[in-house]
Amino acid sequence: MSSKNPDAKAPDASRRSDRSRRAILDAALALVGEVGYNKLTIEAIAARAGVGKQTIYRWWPSKAAVLLDASLALAGDAGTEGGWTGFPDTGDLAADLKYVLRATVDEFNDEKYAAPARALTAAGATDPDLGARFTEQLLEPQLALYEARLRTAQEAGQLAADADLRLTVEMLLGPLTYRWLLRTAPLTHAYADALVDGVLSGQRA
Repeated sequence: MSSKNPDAKAPDASRRSDRSRRAILDAALALVGEVGYNKLTIEAIAARAGVGKQTIYRWWPSKAAVLLDASLALAGDAGTEGGWTGFPDTGDLAADLKYVLRATVDEFNDEKYAAPARALTAAGATDPDLGARFTEQLLEPQLALYEARLRTAQEAGQLAADADLRLTVEMLLGPLTYRWLLRTAPLTHAYADALVDGVLSGQRA
């Protein structure tokens, strides 16, 4: 006679799998902040996450791929925890841009976000496939939010009708990213505000 409880539920494999994936992503983010990208290894991620390294290789081909998915999850968490997932639209374009650019400065100055972003930027420069995924999955959706807010302002007559919206976004974010990557000067809210004022002064209708 079977001793099994007919009412007992089978282990939820998908939930266990989700827990393992999240543990791996969290481990990758923690380790890249502690040891840097060059010293980050699949073995170290597996040990920190409490899984076998073959579990990681079953889902990702490289540590860079793990880190990209970890960064995507981190970006999703930022939105869930109160970060912006769309632009505010108060009717004041400059104020809205300053609000979001200041939030970007805060993220760049927070090692939780900065370490994986720096690592992915460096890895993407030498790995075209990873660079393309980074741009498509992480960067482009953020740039699209800027463009959508600028388009609304353009339609309201607050920007020149012939303003190149992508170029305007790049004029805002390019200097900010340059200063952050090369550490040429401190990233501050005042700098973000000055960028917005400078860029918009040449784009007004």
